[in-house]
Amino acid sequence: MKGIIGKKVGMTQIFSEDGQAIPVTVIQAGPCYVTQIRTEEKDGYAAVQLGFEELPPKRNGSSRLTKPKRGHLKRGNLDLPDLRYLREFRVKEVDVEEGQRLTADVFETGDRIDVIGTSKGRGFAGTVKRHNFNRQKKTHGQSDRERAPGSIGSTSTPGRVLKGTRMAGRMGGERVTVQNLEVVVVDADKNLLAVRGSVPGSKGGILLIKESRKNRRER
Repeated sequence: MKGIIGKKVGMTQIFSEDGQAIPVTVIQAGPCYVTQIRTEEKDGYAAVQLGFEELPPKRNGSSRLTKPKRGHLKRGNLDLPDLRYLREFRVKEVDVEEGQRLTADVFETGDRIDVIGTSKGRGFAGTVKRHNFNRQKKTHGQSDRERAPGSIGSTSTPGRVLKGTRMAGRMGGERVTVQNLEVVVVDADKNLLAVRGSVPGSKGGILLIKESRKNRRER
């Protein structure tokens, strides 16, 4: 299974053998634990649930998780540590076992991956920033229309504002997938991946890293 949960560390650059500077995003990939396996026969679909980021106990030694979550990780023969994040990965074939520990070495240098994260929230934004609208004219007596969106009416037909009209509103804070990124460096000892290019979200954001579905190759 080529999939893991990670955390965005930040961006830097590395240099290729011919001296070319390559911008990369460093991701802490794992370690993760297989917390549950879903099958076609039992659940109607095949998937692997992974857990990420171990939680230390409280000062009094008690768990920081709720009892249902803790019971999920301690059920049956499982005795997994307290994990903050649980995420599912759809798979065609299950090649892992419950309780198995996955690290960054599930990927290799040169692999193509898709990275899913939550983009940075930009708050309430106008149409110029949110949809790349052009500004209006600065001349002919305008005093406050420079960044206004302009008319949204449709006259008497259909006599309403159409759904999906691009307007001001909340920007960012959405689930974003960046496809076909290249894995440049794999540091299995420190559980770090260096991915060519940028990934969504701010530093410390949780990322889902999966094998690329389109698997585009550079020519």
